[in-house]
Amino acid sequence: MTVARARIHAVLLLLAAAAGCGFQLRGAIELPADVKTVYVSTSDQLSPFVAQLRQELKDTGAVLAVAPEGADAIVRVLEDRTGRRVLSVNARNTPQEYQVFYVIRYSIDRGGEQALAEQQLELFRDYSFSESDLLAKNREEDILRQAIARDLAVLVVRRLASL
Repeated sequence: MTVARARIHAVLLLLAAAAGCGFQLRGAIELPADVKTVYVSTSDQLSPFVAQLRQELKDTGAVLAVAPEGADAIVRVLEDRTGRRVLSVNARNTPQEYQVFYVIRYSIDRGGEQALAEQQLELFRDYSFSESDLLAKNREEDILRQAIARDLAVLVVRRLASL
């Protein structure tokens, strides 16, 4: 058996194993047919999470309502906060690692009733810190915060789609 043939067999075996275990690509999120317009109720219209949530809802094909009246679903963002914690310090008591966190609390109303009771989600990412790379590390923190906000928004939209 040649090397090329052995590789082909290995790839086919891997594909068969992946198909047999139920592996499936996630694909796009689809909202239920009766949810065409969604209103996002929040006190901070410009937070990274709310911006990402609105984008994810648009990507599913939902129309963002400007008022709760007439919306098929209302996502109520009750808490939206972010920050960072020191994870470790060196011998000079200078931070070496930080943790960026993002906490949201939300609920979902559909048809005038609470479809999902208040839920809390918290995601965090760790990163190393260096005083000599201060600007780069500040940018890294911003990128991590945006990524966490996107992940949280996807989780909320998936939860809405499952109702």
